[in-house]
Amino acid sequence: MIHLTTIMSRLATAAVSLLLAFTTAEAQRPQYGKLSPMLRKMLRETDSGRSVCAFVKTTGDGRDVLNEKGCQVLAQVGDICIANIPENRIAALSVDRRVLRIEASHSLRNKRVQTDSLARYLNALPVYEGQGLPQAFTGRGVVVGVMDIGFDLTHPNFYSRDTTDYRIRRFWDMLSADTVGSSLPVGRDYAGRDELLALGHARDGLVETHGTHTLGIAAGSGYDSPYQGLAPESDICIVANAVTEDTVFIDPADYYKYTFALDALGFKYIFDYAESVGKPCVINFSEGSQQDFWGYDVLYYEMLSRLVGPGRILVSSAGNYGNEKYWFRKCAGTLRLGTFFRTSQPEGMLTLKSASHFDLRLVGYANDKTDTLVVNTADVVAQPDSVLDTTFYVLGDSIAIKLEAYPSCYDATETCYDLTLRGTKTVGSKPRLSIEVVGLEADIEVYRVSGTMETNSLNPALIAAERSHSVLSPATAPCVICVGATYYRPGITNYLGEWKEAGIGDYGEWGAYSSVGPTFDGRIKPDVMAPGSNIISSYSSYYLENNPTANDIKWDVAHFTFNDRTYAWNSNSGTSMSSPAVAGAIALWLQAKPDLTMEDAMDVFAHTCRHYDESLTYPNNRYGYGEIDVYGGLLYLLGADKIEGVTTRHTKARITYADGRLTIQHPSLPSSPSHLRLFSLKGQQLMATELPAGQERHTLQLPSLPPGIYVVQVDDGSTLLRIN
Repeated sequence: MIHLTTIMSRLATAAVSLLLAFTTAEAQRPQYGKLSPMLRKMLRETDSGRSVCAFVKTTGDGRDVLNEKGCQVLAQVGDICIANIPENRIAALSVDRRVLRIEASHSLRNKRVQTDSLARYLNALPVYEGQGLPQAFTGRGVVVGVMDIGFDLTHPNFYSRDTTDYRIRRFWDMLSADTVGSSLPVGRDYAGRDELLALGHARDGLVETHGTHTLGIAAGSGYDSPYQGLAPESDICIVANAVTEDTVFIDPADYYKYTFALDALGFKYIFDYAESVGKPCVINFSEGSQQDFWGYDVLYYEMLSRLVGPGRILVSSAGNYGNEKYWFRKCAGTLRLGTFFRTSQPEGMLTLKSASHFDLRLVGYANDKTDTLVVNTADVVAQPDSVLDTTFYVLGDSIAIKLEAYPSCYDATETCYDLTLRGTKTVGSKPRLSIEVVGLEADIEVYRVSGTMETNSLNPALIAAERSHSVLSPATAPCVICVGATYYRPGITNYLGEWKEAGIGDYGEWGAYSSVGPTFDGRIKPDVMAPGSNIISSYSSYYLENNPTANDIKWDVAHFTFNDRTYAWNSNSGTSMSSPAVAGAIALWLQAKPDLTMEDAMDVFAHTCRHYDESLTYPNNRYGYGEIDVYGGLLYLLGADKIEGVTTRHTKARITYADGRLTIQHPSLPSSPSHLRLFSLKGQQLMATELPAGQERHTLQLPSLPPGIYVVQVDDGSTLLRIN
């Protein structure tokens, strides 16, 4: 496993000659080896009017060198700054000896966005009001942050259940055009009930609604419905960022400000708000981009690792690519391995990785004839800038081929080759195209970037591609909790009375769409699972108003009126839905343990998660540690599961406390006596009694007890009890 602490040194010692041979030929030329690919591309385009939001790692105080070069420092955490850098200052920064690396990756390119009985299925009901924990664990005193797109700020789901408390406290809209007086690099922020409700929605709220749905899962009150989120009494702080679909809202002059560095600023904005009010915080991020070997994520992950800590946890969705073949490996000792490849667009891309040279063999098939192109990777490295351009003439058609070599950011002894194929309309559909890697001594891995790996009867031996390595970034970061999806319900009945089906599987079974690990550097992901299929949550009233015939409106389960607007509850599926469920669950744990860390949460997962398939070893690259158990996790955190005789199964009896009296309500008439015991969290048994058969309801006077949390065990189930 390659640790992040070693990545920077490996990048520094990498064979930069593979990238650009002239990098250090003259001291005045840009030091391209310090720049991530997007920045190198910007320098070649020479449009001096732009600026970019980037990470900068330096020796000493980064503010000094950045200020000297005319850059705006937006944030600093240790030796990494986030800065707004004018394009014409990138070269000067790169040659400064104090600058170690400048990194930016365009977050708009290929970034993808990825509840009634959900709480019951995750065993969260026991921690809510009326389930044995009066006013106990509902997220009160915790900030739930969500960075997403398409927020409806007026939805009653974001009030308290009785609508007396509006719970969104702060909001940064990165797409806002109202930037006068804003100190933020893009957009502006808003605070307070009146200002937020007057704004109504994020700038993209007429065409997007993803954030309204994910926020409802994490923190919705449910309003007048069964569709309550996991942390219904938490405070809310949100950021509306941008994905590929939002480009229409962005001034071209600001295009390069929307990077991973800007996303990191969004996370910092939420954590900073929570710190300003003295509350713990968990953030959900249901977006992601594919990993790479260029090192786009090196400083991004390092910055995220510094933002999280005690009481500051980041949760992200794994992605919805578990059904797709993303990878294969040819081990040394095997001569060749391959797959068929096609695209639905004019361009497709694969990345190949090996420490040894090998042959790349492309074969086109049409009308029982074939054409073949073979390229040896040594010829690629020998090219100027280690880039080989050629054309593959396939039975009257042609495919433009580009191979670019560079060192892996995870292991500089390995060379990566980005293979780009461009056709007139598509690639590999007609004629068909196979891709093989050949070399007896070479250990070679092949990763899909865009396009489809598949089998074909034209050559039935080419079956190498596997469903693997599909988890998206930043869920792949070691400091981020990565969430995959399990099946939940097969479908819903919509507001028109129509049955809508999507996805079939057993409760708790891995959802076949849910992305699987490992990461590109070999770590197990996802970390934990939660239901992601047909999850009901809030939907934007503005989207509904603006898109009344949109296909996803057919997945609305109900429409209702609040403050003279029509709102919706909608069913949606994906790891985008499972991730906020875990974030909301962690908010409940943060209420019990405000200094909870990501490592603490992983320990809870390891000891309390449910395992759908007991034949597997956990953690694994499909389920992680398993499906989260909210109540079991809370018992583990409080130490109650270590008390002899206390079970992690929640009692079926409804237990409430008021005025020194404990009330036990059985779900049905018991035919035999029940046995009740009361424990302190230190394990001391404070009370034991037998409840007679034939009574559904019992009331007991408790001994005088100090305020605190206690454990009640009734027969084979337990619950937590708060005494104030």
